[in-house]
Amino acid sequence: MAKRMTVIRGGRVLDIRGHAAPKADILVRGDTIAKIGPPGMAAPPDAKVIDARNRLLHPGLINGHTHSHGNLAKGMGDRLTLELLLTAGPWMSGNRTLEDKYLSSLIGAAEMVLKGCTAAYDLAAEFPMPSVDGLQAIGQAYVDVGMRAVLAPMVADATFFEAIPGLMERLPPGLRKDVERFRLAPYKASVGQMRKALQGWKLDGKGVNLAVAPTIPHHCSREFLLACLRLSRDYDTGLHTHVSESKVQVIAGYHLYGSTLTAYMDSLGLVGPNFTVAHGVWLDRDDMKRLGDKGASVSHNPGSNMRLGNGLADMRGMLDAKINVGIGTDGASCSDNQNMYENLRLASMVSKVQGADWQRWITTEEVLEAATVGSARALGLGDRIGRLEEGYKADIVFLDLEQVNWIPCNDPTNQIVHTEDGTGVHSVMIGGRMVVENRKLLTVDLADLARKAEKSRERLERANKPARALYGRLEKIVGTFCPGLAKQPLHIDRFGGAHYHYEHQAIRGHAH
Repeated sequence: MAKRMTVIRGGRVLDIRGHAAPKADILVRGDTIAKIGPPGMAAPPDAKVIDARNRLLHPGLINGHTHSHGNLAKGMGDRLTLELLLTAGPWMSGNRTLEDKYLSSLIGAAEMVLKGCTAAYDLAAEFPMPSVDGLQAIGQAYVDVGMRAVLAPMVADATFFEAIPGLMERLPPGLRKDVERFRLAPYKASVGQMRKALQGWKLDGKGVNLAVAPTIPHHCSREFLLACLRLSRDYDTGLHTHVSESKVQVIAGYHLYGSTLTAYMDSLGLVGPNFTVAHGVWLDRDDMKRLGDKGASVSHNPGSNMRLGNGLADMRGMLDAKINVGIGTDGASCSDNQNMYENLRLASMVSKVQGADWQRWITTEEVLEAATVGSARALGLGDRIGRLEEGYKADIVFLDLEQVNWIPCNDPTNQIVHTEDGTGVHSVMIGGRMVVENRKLLTVDLADLARKAEKSRERLERANKPARALYGRLEKIVGTFCPGLAKQPLHIDRFGGAHYHYEHQAIRGHAH
């Protein structure tokens, strides 16, 4: 059967590095870009014609790191450190039904595509372990919206309170008993569920693939990390984990392993081309070299890094070390929205406040390539998405050049990064199919979604009332213990403006 043909006429196609957007037509065969040529180029007479006059066409943005479970929890916290956010997990994400998991994923996917994002790396959490049905429901939400995703169940076999050295001992006996109720499944049970999901996965042909995500290295036993590595190798999937996101994590790593978390994971064989670090705020120079030398990726999530007070990641240092850098939003429970344009702007701004050497600031083309080509590679899809080129999937965002963000259009690369905020998105094509058209999401009834989400919100508020009260009792203890732990000395040598170097002082402790 012949593949359907579509021709997009009259648009201006972005040249990221050239800071230009010359007029061109795009011929799409099925889900793939067949040809990009001059305006008026020949096309089959029966091809569907899309009028792209007054539109700027750019590759779909790719979210290198998010959490679908966070979308039902957006706006639930304000002054949250990472450690307080993890403490709040049972309150924000507890008692989720299969329908809740589907709705939360649907909300996030809908928001992302409406804001120009066509693919995401989603680290979804289920308690006490991942389930085949849960992963299918979360993945189906992406399919129903029409968005691509790499779905990685976020797994651990130690709770947050067990993973932070000395924290459990700091809790009064009553509180200790309360938090022990949230113990996670033994690692073999979680591995069994992931293996079952990988064996029977049916959504890969619909744009949703599975990966493996040991959530934070020191939340996982050595045996669990090695089991995750075996799964990744057996099924040729990505490995994605939060590394050196906060200073507390760095200190915990030295307590437990006498090294950085990156060095520890590398010693186990996890670091390689399929490995993605989330955040990497506190990576030191040796960590960066190790990641770059092994062909690994980092998802730079500047909005979340600042929102949780973790610091400013050194994107220039990462690029200098030849790390593949992507851009991500993080989850809506700690980053509040799923707006990739906002994180493009923040990635640019963060580099500019790290030092006065303007020649080391991240350029707009570096930011935009990170959010397309870089994130695509982190998702393991670098040969299929992230570029508007022949042979790549037709994942195309149509920006309205008559919208105020684009009056006038002086430099399209600069303005996507510094000016666009999502309100200029007119239409979005994913795999040759229009998913958003004239600012309307074609695949989901948002009014119906809002009604269902409100019912879930009301039920979860009631069901999680005890967990919210428990968080209130834990907040002061965690909120003083963890910052106290983070005050242990890390020598930071700043040189070359924004070029940071962290020389971590080893803190002796026990092995994990």
